[in-house]
Amino acid sequence: MKLFVVLGAILAGLSVALGAFGAHILDGKLEPKYMDTWGKAVTYQMLHSVGLLIVGILLGKVHSSSLLNWSGWLMFIGVVLFSGSLYVLSLTKISVLGAITPLGGVSFIIAWALIVIAAVKFL
Repeated sequence: MKLFVVLGAILAGLSVALGAFGAHILDGKLEPKYMDTWGKAVTYQMLHSVGLLIVGILLGKVHSSSLLNWSGWLMFIGVVLFSGSLYVLSLTKISVLGAITPLGGVSFIIAWALIVIAAVKFL
């Protein structure tokens, strides 16, 4: 599905920009703990941007798969919840945001599991 390729590419580009922002603007302004948190957000965003690209490419081979469709949306939601909460946490130090992060992690896990199921079923 073209949408997941587009979303993956946009999120990957944003990941590079946010990584550069962290390295050049935030470095020295945030405590090391929050710089590490920022870096983790960037890393997981990039990894799952690539995951979205993979889902989009697979959907091009398997024209209609609700498993892959759900996987793509869960990866996107995971980036928003996981990386997004870590970005905001790093900048605001509002620790309650850490409660949102695992929801994104669960979204990632389910998304990858759905790819496994789709691969066994269709490929």
